[in-house]
Amino acid sequence: MLKRHLGIFLRGAGMGAADAVPGVSGGTIAFVTGIYEELIHSIKQFGPSAFFAWRRGGLPLLAVHLNLAFVLPLLAGIAISLASVAHLVVWLMDDFPQLLNGFFFGLVAASAVVVSRHPTDWKWWHLLPLAGGLLLAHGLPSLMPLVTLLGSPDLVLVVGGAIAISALLLPGVSGSFLLLTMGLYGTVMQGIRVFDLGLIGLFGVGCLIGLFGFSRLLSWLLRHHHTATLQLLVGFIIGSLPVLWPWRELVRYQLGSEGQMIPLDYRYLTPADFAELTGEPARLPAVVALMLAGAVLVLLISRANQPAMSASRQGADKEEGSDA
Repeated sequence: MLKRHLGIFLRGAGMGAADAVPGVSGGTIAFVTGIYEELIHSIKQFGPSAFFAWRRGGLPLLAVHLNLAFVLPLLAGIAISLASVAHLVVWLMDDFPQLLNGFFFGLVAASAVVVSRHPTDWKWWHLLPLAGGLLLAHGLPSLMPLVTLLGSPDLVLVVGGAIAISALLLPGVSGSFLLLTMGLYGTVMQGIRVFDLGLIGLFGVGCLIGLFGFSRLLSWLLRHHHTATLQLLVGFIIGSLPVLWPWRELVRYQLGSEGQMIPLDYRYLTPADFAELTGEPARLPAVVALMLAGAVLVLLISRANQPAMSASRQGADKEEGSDA
């Protein structure tokens, strides 16, 4: 039992580290490490049904209903990782952006391969959700600056939290990158670093709203349209890759309400063009090495977690059968 809890904690730490990097999704880490569907179905249990479980069997049944043996170590891993990795990520993004993006580009690209392996009943029409995921991944960031038009900073934080946490549940969709395009990334990361309870509270309320609503939608889709949903997720993952391309130039942006730069569009360059246009070193050998390291890491983790993925899918099948 202790080994399982430690494994879940480490998976949570990986999710937290990924979500601190704009362009990377904690949902991708959850999928690759074999806990994605258990995560979605566990989150769904937090609702009115939990009250009835408590009334029927007290705290022991409530703990089983909420799958707290899974949820608590996962949350602990995410929270500790976010609080500690925030400083490291800010430093790496400022001083070594190509290296950081190279590693996660390889990691996310390999994740797309891992996710696309799973469907066994693939049909030609599954190209439609795949294309839908690609389009949504490409279009979502350009829509995020509209959140700032809500006016109230408190409301913007709540809505931003709901969107970011929903993105956390989707492999390939980065909640932190959507926060960046909303102009909230620096604000939220600074609030976490200095432990601003007011900001964290408002952002947390939005996260709870997003979790409760979006987890139910995803759980239903995974139970009733499993393969199509996986193809949608593959589209999200592939569509997120340009955000992580190490050699890019910002060509369009807007200023947020506090004067912060909100990126809207990039031009993607070859390493040679990047070095010529920016005057910065492309660091090609180091970036390629880190891309390969990220890809190999994902493939190794995926292979090691094949039994967990199979068990997660069997649990979903049992739940679907009981619903029927």
